[in-house]
Amino acid sequence: MNTPVAATGPGGPVARLGFLAGQVVQEFGYDDDVDHDLRDEVMDAVGSDLEYDDFTGVADAVMLWWRDGDGDLTDALVDALTNLADGAAIVLLTPKPGRPGEVDPAEIEESALTSGLHATGTISAAADWAANRLVPPKSARR
Repeated sequence: MNTPVAATGPGGPVARLGFLAGQVVQEFGYDDDVDHDLRDEVMDAVGSDLEYDDFTGVADAVMLWWRDGDGDLTDALVDALTNLADGAAIVLLTPKPGRPGEVDPAEIEESALTSGLHATGTISAAADWAANRLVPPKSARR
């Protein structure tokens, strides 16, 4: 059974985003600007490296780094759903307001809904990154 673990403690962003020991986490949108400390904390919490975007197995969670100008967010969310286990979440990481590449919250909400997901709220995940946990609507969960 998976148990909550977080390098930043029970109230830290890794725990609040729902990362669990033993999960397989697939990462999309990696670039030089990602928060490497947050990535390390997620890997410590789940107990393994993150899987690349070309991973073909089943992922228990997805980390999607997204910036304005990266393309179509709806398409990226649909792609991230491809290997995602039933009922699992996508953690969408976007630059905080005022940072280069910030994403309009309305775009996040619209893209999530179009992809069949629901945003559960935004938290501060790192110094320059906000995180939205995107999940299937409760009616679609098993």
